[in-house]
Amino acid sequence: MDLSKTIYNKAKKYADYTAKNLSTVIKHKSLSCQEKEVASDIKKMMDEAGFDEVKIDGLGNVIGRIGNGKKIIAIDGHIDTVDLGNLDAWEFDPLGGEIKDGYVLGRGTTDQTGGPVAAITAGRILKELGLGNDITLYVTATVMEEDCDGLCWKYIVEEDKIKPDCVIVTEPTNLNIYRGHRGRMEIEVSFYGLSAHGSAPERGENAIYMASKAALEIEELNERLAEDVFLGKGSVTISEFVSSSPSLCAVSDFAKIHLDRRLTWGEDKELALNEIKNIVEGMNAKVELLQYEETAYTGLKYGMEKYFPTWKIEEDHHVIQIGVKTFKELFNQDPVVDKWTFSTNGVTINGIYKIPVIGFGPGNEELAHAPNEKVAIEHLVKASAFYAMYVNNF
Repeated sequence: MDLSKTIYNKAKKYADYTAKNLSTVIKHKSLSCQEKEVASDIKKMMDEAGFDEVKIDGLGNVIGRIGNGKKIIAIDGHIDTVDLGNLDAWEFDPLGGEIKDGYVLGRGTTDQTGGPVAAITAGRILKELGLGNDITLYVTATVMEEDCDGLCWKYIVEEDKIKPDCVIVTEPTNLNIYRGHRGRMEIEVSFYGLSAHGSAPERGENAIYMASKAALEIEELNERLAEDVFLGKGSVTISEFVSSSPSLCAVSDFAKIHLDRRLTWGEDKELALNEIKNIVEGMNAKVELLQYEETAYTGLKYGMEKYFPTWKIEEDHHVIQIGVKTFKELFNQDPVVDKWTFSTNGVTINGIYKIPVIGFGPGNEELAHAPNEKVAIEHLVKASAFYAMYVNNF
C-alpha cells in the first residue's frame, strides 16, 4: 500500500478521535484573550498524541513540536472565536459540542478550531509512521486572531524565534487550496469643530457636517479603488460614526468615523492613509492608523498597529504545487486553487515576514461568524490526511 493510502486510512481510523477532540474544545467559550481553557485542552491533546515537545508561550499560543530536522514547517490555526450572537438564531447549543449526522456542531468548529484539532491528528499519524525528510514540524494553536489577525505570529517570530520555511494556515477553505487574500487596516478620522448655541449655528463650525462631507467622498472613493485579477477590488466603508456636543442645543464640536479598509494587491497603508488625508485636507481633522494592545490570558500586554498587509503566493510556487500534488495523491482529483474573502494570520506570516503560506482547512468559510456553525467530520478526516501527507512531501 502506498503512503498516501496509509495516511488517508489512518485519518479515517481516527475520525471519531478527531471529532471528539473538537467537541471537547468547543464546549469552552473562547473569546480573544480568554482562551486559557481551550489552550489547556489543546496542550493535553498534543501531549497524548505523542508530540516531542509541547509548550504554551508567553502570549498563550500552544506550540507542539515533532522532529528536529533542518526543514521547518508549521501548521497554524487560531483557537479564539467570536461571540455567540443572537442565541435565538441557533438551532442547537453553540457550546454543546454535539456530534450529529456526520457533523460537529458549535461555535468555532469551522472558524476555526477544527483546523488545529485536525493538525493534532496529523501529528499523531506522523509520530506513528515516522517523520521523514529532515523535518521539524510545529503545530501552532494560536490566540487573539479574531481581535488582531497575525499578532500571535508576530510573537512567535519575534519572541519565540520560530521562523518556518512554510506555514499551512488551516482557516476554512472548504477543502480547497488557498493562496492569498486582501489585506485590511483600521483607520479613524476625528473632526474638530467649534461649538455655538444651536439658535445661532453660524457662530460655530459643525463637526458633524465636516464628517458627513468626508463620508460622502469616502463613498465615492470606494467606487474607484484598484482591482486585482486574483484578489479582487479594494474597498473602504464607514463602520462607525459618533459625535458629541456640549448639549443638544449646541453645534457639534466633535465627530469621528471608523473606516474598514480592505487592500488589494498593490495597495498599502501609505496609499490608503493618503487617500483619506486628501479628502479631509483643509478641515480641522486628524487621520490615524489605529493600534491594538490588549492583555492576553497569560497576563502579557502585547500589540501591533492595525495594518494587515495584502498577500498572495503565485500558483507555481513550490508550497502551492506541493499542496496540489498532495491533494491529487490523496483524493485522486484536482483541487480548486482560490483565495479567502476574509483575513487570516497570513497577513503577518507572509504579509510581514514573507514566510510562504498555503491555505487548507476544513469547513466552509460562509459559516464563519454565523449561527448554526458546524463542520463535517469528513472534512476533518481529509484535512488530517492532507496535513500529514503535505509534511511528508515537503
